[in-house]
Parts: sequence; structure tokens; C-alpha cells
Amino acid sequence: MRLVSSQEMQEMDRLAIEEVGIPGAVLMENAARGAARVFMEHFDPDEGSSVGIICGRGNNGGDGYVMARYFHGLGMRIVVVVLSSLDRISGDALLNLNVIRRMGLEVLEAAGPEEWATCRDRIGNCDHLVDAILGTGLKSSVSGYYRQVIEEINRLGKPVTAVDIPSGLNADTGQVMGVSIKADLTVTFGFPKPGQIVFPGPEYVGRLARIDIGIPRMVSDRVPCRYRLTEPDDFKHLLGPERRDIHKGTRGHLLVLAGSPGKTGAATLTALGALRAGAGLVTVGVPASLNPILESKLTEAMTLPLPETADGTLSLESEEKIRQSLDAKTALAIGPGLSTHPETVELVRRIIEATTIPVVVDADGVNALAGNPELLSHAKGRIILTPHPGEMARLAGIRNSEVQSDRIGIAGAFARKYGCCLVLKGARTLIAEPGGEIWFNPTGNPALASGGTGDVLTGILAGFLARGWPVNLSGVAAVYLHGLAADLLSEEIGQVGILAGELPEAVPGLMSAIGAGEWPLTNLAPHVDLYQPL
Repeated sequence: MRLVSSQEMQEMDRLAIEEVGIPGAVLMENAARGAARVFMEHFDPDEGSSVGIICGRGNNGGDGYVMARYFHGLGMRIVVVVLSSLDRISGDALLNLNVIRRMGLEVLEAAGPEEWATCRDRIGNCDHLVDAILGTGLKSSVSGYYRQVIEEINRLGKPVTAVDIPSGLNADTGQVMGVSIKADLTVTFGFPKPGQIVFPGPEYVGRLARIDIGIPRMVSDRVPCRYRLTEPDDFKHLLGPERRDIHKGTRGHLLVLAGSPGKTGAATLTALGALRAGAGLVTVGVPASLNPILESKLTEAMTLPLPETADGTLSLESEEKIRQSLDAKTALAIGPGLSTHPETVELVRRIIEATTIPVVVDADGVNALAGNPELLSHAKGRIILTPHPGEMARLAGIRNSEVQSDRIGIAGAFARKYGCCLVLKGARTLIAEPGGEIWFNPTGNPALASGGTGDVLTGILAGFLARGWPVNLSGVAAVYLHGLAADLLSEEIGQVGILAGELPEAVPGLMSAIGAGEWPLTNLAPHVDLYQPL
């Protein structure tokens, strides 16, 4: 599903109005009528319920006026509060404000704190509230009078429906601009926005529904698509029936370079993830002293004992043997549990730079690139990095807080600059491509906040690459299925106590279900409800 930035949505509106000739009032009517419909279906209010609609000065407020008209027609009691002098309302918003005033609906003017104080009790006595204060174009922090109003609305504890986006939430980043309405339901117009998907945005959005407001396809297609919310249809074609004469050699051969003393589990989980993703053959390269442990842990994967340092980590002496092994491989996964021993770090850098097959770089592989990400620009093969926020911060030379405050911008800029695919893990994992496209993953839950789950993801992703899947869709599909496995297990046993080693077991069944078009399992993942305008 396509996501659009606030600027992209504004451009679509402009093209629809100025070049196609659809009046802005028509788009506003479609949006607000759809929002009223979703409100009624979601809350199923009793006849005669009261709704307080708090409106700002712009078109977001205009949507609120149209909703007031529809609610009134359904027999609901309406109170409209305008956070501005009425003589400052203009355009399509003014058109619809005048309509409800002529209809006799109650409109209260609250241009400042004193007037708001007289309206607050009226609003507080309503059964439901509609936030039509600020729209998706917000770029600066909310302060002063509007901040007071938003804080007091939140304290009322009433069910709140946000028009297009909760007031105070940045539509492009998901960051709270000082303060934000905390909605139970958000009805967005045209297309969902990135800030409604990436955290902390979802904590303020509540349930998200999208209204098709009637912007023609010819218009939306003219605005470049940079953001997508992953859906099973995006990679379903890769999971269809295979030839009956297939054999292990045609499903690829993955080499995993992982493990160090105390971290053989990382190597094991990566291998299991790859095998459950359907890789035909998996070989795990580990320090020689750890080989007996891996041989006892892994039955289906092969092992490759490699020269090691005095500390039991991979040494530079293993480089030649690794290069020879890579000749027959179709993909490489490097990093889980490797350690940051200086000699091992140098080995990792050399292998990444020289390898011609697709490479998944995770954990200590990512750490090995910290301070030297330029190496990625010289790599001969396609590279996928899978950092968590802390590793991303080290890689980019910034603070963790900077990563989390601008996940979309940081991931996108890094992928473009260094020509790699970047999987930035966390709630709503992002997959950024070097061409600028960013995928937002909707699956997963706190069950993944457990050691080893990232190693499983690395294995699944590398397994898909080994099978010859496209690099971008390997990342998209792996992240989606990894999160969906956690969603499925959480439905069965709860989110606490799920083991990383249990995730690979769920992957084959999920791949089969999606490949066959059996969608019920995918309902476990959060989704965006779509409503047509008519």
C-alpha cells in the first residue's frame, strides 16, 4: 500500500483541483462524509449521542464542519467549537461553516483561553469528541493556546476521532510536535502518511482508516511514490508453487560467518532461519574451536571450521579459506555473534568489500563498518545491512536518540549515500533502498524484544537471497514474515517468553499460506482499513 508525505498529498490535492478541475469543496465533502461513516461504524453511537467537534482555522476545521452536518442529519446532538475568530475562516472551510450556521447548529467561538474556558465544560459533557484542529502540514512545535487545548482534550478521557491526523503529530516522521491529541480513531484522507505508521505515531493514531476522497489515479500516479506499507501481495508471487523436479542445489547455498566464544547461539539461529526460509544448503563458518559445538547444535546445516585468534574469534588467516568457500555460494550472511576483536573486524571489512554475491551484514558485521561506512560504496556485491538503532547510531556516527527521532530520514539518507539496502530494525522496521524507496513493515510485536530474534531475521533474509530472490523483496518479505511469526505465536501463547528459536518453526506455514492466497493469518498484522467515498 502506498504511503505519502504531507507535501506529496498536498501536490495531489493541487493537481486534482487546478488541473483536473475537481473543486476543493468536493474533495472536502468526500473526506468528511467518509470520516463520518467510519465514525458511525467504529463507535456505533446511541441515537441522540452528543459529539463535540473542535475545529482549527484551516481546512482541517472545514472537514469538521461537514462532519457536523452529517452527524446532525443522523439525529446526533452537535457542539462545534472554533479555535479562532470566525471572521478569520476562509475558502472551502468558510463555505461549510456558513452552511452549518444557517442550519442552526451550535457554533461556539473560542479564539483564546478565556473563551475556551467557557466552552470546555460543554465539550467535556459530550459523549464523543472530534479533533479537527491541525492537519498534516504541521512542521513546528505546538505551543501556547493550542497546546493548552490539546492537553485539556486529552485529560477529558473522551473517545476521540482525529480528522486526517491527530493534531500535533508530524505526518512525515511520527514525532510528537510538543504535544499531540491521543486519538482512538484516525481517519486519514487519500493515502496513509508515514507518521501514522512509524512509532511513536501509532500510539496517538489509534485505529487507522483511510478514505478514498476521489483523487483520480492519473493524478496520484504523477506524484512519485517513495513510501510503501508492506502487504503480502508485494511478495506473494515469490512464494508460489515450485517446479516438481527442484532439488537442493537449485535453492541456493548460503554461507554464514558467525559466532565467537559464548555466542554460538547466534550462528545456530541464523542457520535455522535460513533453512526454514527454504535455502537448499547452509554452511556455517565458525572459529575452529567452536566447530564441535555447532555440529552438535545443527543437524541440517554443514559447518566450516576456520582459523581463529588467541581469543577464539575468526582471524585474518581464515580469509583465503572463506574466499574459496564463497566460490560455490549464492549468498553470504556475516556478523551474528562474531565479536569486535580487531583482527575479526579487519577480516569482516575485507570479505564485505571483495564478495560478489549478495551479502547480509548484521550485528558485529555492522559494528565492523562503524567509522568506515565508505567501504560499502566499493563493495562488489549487493549489500543489505540489518542494524538495530544502537548499531545504526554507531554506523552513522550519531546518537541513538537522533536515529529514533528521525528513523525515516536517517535510514533513507544512508541507503542512498552508500548504495546499500538498509533494514532499520525496531517497532515498524524500515527497509530503505538505495534508489530512495522506503518500505514500512506492519508486523511484529514486543515478543521480538528478546535475544536472538535478530539472528533469526538475518537467516530468513539470507535464505531468500540464497534462493535468488531480488534483494529488495528479500528484505521486505523476510521482515514481514519474521514479524508475522511473532504475531502468530503471540496469539497462541502470549507475547512474553517466546523464544527466538521458536520463530523459524512458524515461517514455512506462513509462507505456504500467503503463497496459496489464504489470507486469514495475515489479519494478525495491523492494517489500514480502506473506505471508498461513495
